[in-house]
Amino acid sequence: MLWTIALILFVLWMVGLLVHLGGALIHLLLVAAVIFFAVHLVNSQRRVT
Repeated sequence: MLWTIALILFVLWMVGLLVHLGGALIHLLLVAAVIFFAVHLVNSQRRVT
């Protein structure tokens, strides 16, 4: 589910860059996607070890 959210946010960010809509909001969505991705990586590494 986390990957789906991150993918959706990334696609929205790319669309925003292409059509220049909601500049600040699009960048906030990108930051949220990166944070979700980082949290997922940290959590998945903790489960392995």
